[in-house]
Amino acid sequence: KEQRYEVHTMIAQRFLSATTRPLSRRALLSASFSTTTSSNHHNVFSKISFIGTGKMAQALIAPLITQKLQAPSSINAFDVSDEALKQVEELYPGVQVSNSIQDSVQDANLIVYAVKPQNVGKVHAEIRRAKEDRGTDGVRDDAIILSVAAGTPIANFVEGSLVEKVARSMPNTPAQIGAGVTVWSCTENINADERKKIKTVLDSFGKSVFVDDEKFIDMSTSISGSGPAYIFLLMEAMIDAGVHMGFSRETATVLVHHTLLGSTKFAMETGEHPAVLRNSVTSPGGTTASAIYELENGKFRTVIKDAIWACYRRSLEMGGKCSQVGPNRVSTDSLFGVGSPMSSDTRSHHPVEPPTGEMKTKS
Repeated sequence: KEQRYEVHTMIAQRFLSATTRPLSRRALLSASFSTTTSSNHHNVFSKISFIGTGKMAQALIAPLITQKLQAPSSINAFDVSDEALKQVEELYPGVQVSNSIQDSVQDANLIVYAVKPQNVGKVHAEIRRAKEDRGTDGVRDDAIILSVAAGTPIANFVEGSLVEKVARSMPNTPAQIGAGVTVWSCTENINADERKKIKTVLDSFGKSVFVDDEKFIDMSTSISGSGPAYIFLLMEAMIDAGVHMGFSRETATVLVHHTLLGSTKFAMETGEHPAVLRNSVTSPGGTTASAIYELENGKFRTVIKDAIWACYRRSLEMGGKCSQVGPNRVSTDSLFGVGSPMSSDTRSHHPVEPPTGEMKTKS
């Protein structure tokens, strides 16, 4: 009977999979959100304006609606692409769209910058114009900017947009499935109640971590922000090795996915130091010990740490800060004095002019 039950269960699962496969992801999303538009929502903010409707913006819009944190009618979106706006309307019924940034931010008390870093300046100009032309009718006095743009410091938003309240965040790719981690900071003039609301928004697509000092956001970029790419590279290498040994790619993928997932869950639930967990798997003279020997001999740890430092330096450079930090680096302050331009002899991936008072490194 048990075998018969298992067979019937397997057939049912395959049938359900086959019957749902023809539905596109867009159709499934639209169907799921259409059931929430008429539900009662307790808005976190009276109106949220999204400037840019890319993956990260949609990763935020979706849980805000499904978790009933924000009514679709209290969300407005702008994008330079008409096709992108049309997609938003199809995926999230009830969400309002605007044909200009100025119209989108009107009456919004949370303005989300979900654009690429190179486009931040253009958004600044439009918001500044709205403040100058329309005053409080254009941009509310209590409006808060929430940025998910990489590398752009808080000061850039305050000076560029003339909006005094700014929160800067660094989410990561898993936020798209509600499993992200976001490090964020904000200007001191954002009060406790407003910070709680921002945290609610960021917690909707994963876990948020607040830091008092903005420098930790650049640091987090190198660990949690870009970190998924390191994991995907490891994943790719392990899968390819499995295929090389003779596994089908499908089987190798399942083995690697669940190994990484299970190992992460195990580490989180036990709370043990990674070294303790690694030693528990490594028998003297065994197969794991042989593999660890090759990884250590190939400077696995050093390569990982160097990659993280390189990512951190690049994040600093994108924000116009000195990147002479970390191992084998000398800050320009110690060489030429505070505020001096970078010397052509100093090591940097992308030399930039460091601002006065950049973060010093400890010798």
